[in-house]
Amino acid sequence: MTVATTLFALDIGTRSVVGLILQEEDGIYHVADLISVEHKERSMIDGQIHNILSVAKVITEIKAELELRHGPLKRVSVAAAGRALKTAEGSMEINTSEHAIMSMEDVNRLELGAVQQAQQKLLLSDSVPMDDYYYCVGYSVLRYKLDGEEIGSLIDQTGQSASVEVIATFLPRVVVESLLSALKRAELEMEALTLEPIAAINVLIPPSMRRLNVALVDIGAGTSDIAITNDNTVTAYGMVPIAGDEITEALSNHYLLDFPVAELTKRELAEEEVTITDILGFEQQVASAEVITILQPATERLAQSISEEIRRLNNGRSPQAVMVVGGGSLTPRLTDELSRCLELPLNRIGIRGLDALSGVTYADEIESSPALVTPIGIAIAARRAPIHYMSVTVNDKTIRLFELKEMSVGDALLAAKIKPGELYGKPGLGMSVTVNSQTIIIPGEHGTPSTLLVNGRPASTKDLLSNGDQIQLTRGENGADASASVRDLVGDIPAKQVIFNNMEKTISPTILLNGEKASVDTALHDRDEIQVIQKETITDLLAEWGTLATSQNPVQLFVNQKRIQTKYSVTTAYLVGGRTVSESYVVKDGDIIQTEPMTLPTIEQLAQEAGVHLFDQATVKFNGVPANIRKKRYVIRINGQVVEESAPPAPGDKIEFDAVDHAPIVFSDVFAFVEYDLPTTGPTHYQLMRNGEPIGFYDPIFSGDVLEIRFSDKLNI
Repeated sequence: MTVATTLFALDIGTRSVVGLILQEEDGIYHVADLISVEHKERSMIDGQIHNILSVAKVITEIKAELELRHGPLKRVSVAAAGRALKTAEGSMEINTSEHAIMSMEDVNRLELGAVQQAQQKLLLSDSVPMDDYYYCVGYSVLRYKLDGEEIGSLIDQTGQSASVEVIATFLPRVVVESLLSALKRAELEMEALTLEPIAAINVLIPPSMRRLNVALVDIGAGTSDIAITNDNTVTAYGMVPIAGDEITEALSNHYLLDFPVAELTKRELAEEEVTITDILGFEQQVASAEVITILQPATERLAQSISEEIRRLNNGRSPQAVMVVGGGSLTPRLTDELSRCLELPLNRIGIRGLDALSGVTYADEIESSPALVTPIGIAIAARRAPIHYMSVTVNDKTIRLFELKEMSVGDALLAAKIKPGELYGKPGLGMSVTVNSQTIIIPGEHGTPSTLLVNGRPASTKDLLSNGDQIQLTRGENGADASASVRDLVGDIPAKQVIFNNMEKTISPTILLNGEKASVDTALHDRDEIQVIQKETITDLLAEWGTLATSQNPVQLFVNQKRIQTKYSVTTAYLVGGRTVSESYVVKDGDIIQTEPMTLPTIEQLAQEAGVHLFDQATVKFNGVPANIRKKRYVIRINGQVVEESAPPAPGDKIEFDAVDHAPIVFSDVFAFVEYDLPTTGPTHYQLMRNGEPIGFYDPIFSGDVLEIRFSDKLNI
């Protein structure tokens, strides 16, 4: 004989809290006990707990009374209203080739894996603020697949792969945490969590009925929660923050009633008339029909809000039928208004009570009411598709973990929004430096790892957790940014010691940092450019020391105002160890270098290179004495000043040769090159002779001529 399983469930609503004891045996559920207690004050608004202490007090009252009849109660299944509800679809596929058959546990893990994937999808979407965290409060299976083909159930199936698609519902942390806090004050642990429309749909619309396009509406006091079925699954969940309290407030405002009085009056509208006592103490009898007419605008607003949300969830169209549960479903004329807004026949809008539940029995003393459908569904949902959480702390902050598997420290850190990358200190920033056109990357230092303690003992992210574990995370230190000096990249380049013209010289490389000279100890920054210039040759050294260039044109040469190129250059000779070397000689450490003075061309050498004959010459004999006669043909100028051909040029001088006279050498020119004095005594008459023939004073003479002067006492000797 199978032992019955006892379940404790709470429906914590805006107006009241319902507690029940449900017993399950062989798939049949029996409601053994049920207690409903209204809040003493408005401690909940729109399904959200506003006064945890007040709600916890009501829960404690229900728990105490049920414990008197059924023994100690420690764990409870609860449902949350759909305030700020979010939905997301998820899927999960596993390889089943090595599984003999799929068990119930295998399917459950597969479904929960799909729920977690839906949760990740939701958290990464734009619909959820970065700082918010959402808890899963229930899910429905959209479809199962075996080897890619849709199948009704995976239990006891075999194949290569199995997958499931789910639609999961999520609520903000604040909604769920306030619920958990109220339970904790009542000394209860949450066994399972679900959503109110999920709870109702589990008992009202079995899977065989979900091929129909049906809307289930759970109208409470603060919220109206909605679920849509179609194509053999639950396709959408939603809510509107308007419900039975909208009607109560309209009644309170019109008749000046205290809110609890208005609530009681609303429940008596099934009678022909009601007795109303306003806040001033005046009592009156009012026909229920009159009150219902006064409440008609509020009823229309409620029906319109619900209808709009149904159409939105159902792709813009009305469903085939609407099932209404919850205490707010008893609002007069509500079904009429829903029929009008959704354009459905009135017989397609139905209020469902306990009599509509299949596979559920209940004690005789429990009165059937649509308000009791959801509490029973909560207990059944906890049995069929439980959502379990465990509580741990991360750095003294309570974290709820969705128990789809054995939970690890890493799962808790992720739930606390601590990313894996944050478990290590951040690496320091690197830098990029270019050395002689070659890019070098210098990494920053690595960060240090974080320290993890679970219940005061060292742990890793792989360690498994238990409920109530305390995790302490001490974050690692960030790594230092990259730093380096010029020396770190180019090293110590040894200097060379040489003797140059008897002077000791040190040859060090030139280091340019971003075009400016720098030392090897200069600190570097990102994108710096280093250029190392090695001084290897004699030319490099002379450029470094600012010595005169080794080779240059000595002069600028002009002939009759025309520039002439010259082959002559000023050249310095270099000796290393007594051996002549060129300017490209690679200097070695310890070399002794000597230079020889430079030599300059003469004026005559320059004239000869330019093809200029500075003088005409004639070698003759005058009175028996040889004579060399030169007659100047060009005026010589250095830097604009007239000079003789013997003037020495200096490097860089401008030398000009300008033609001045092309007359031949004549007899009279001889006297400039010989020493001759006219006799003071003797004959007074003379004759100029050339080669024995008379010649005039200005007649030309030529090289080889024999010249003389003859004297006599009379003319025409």
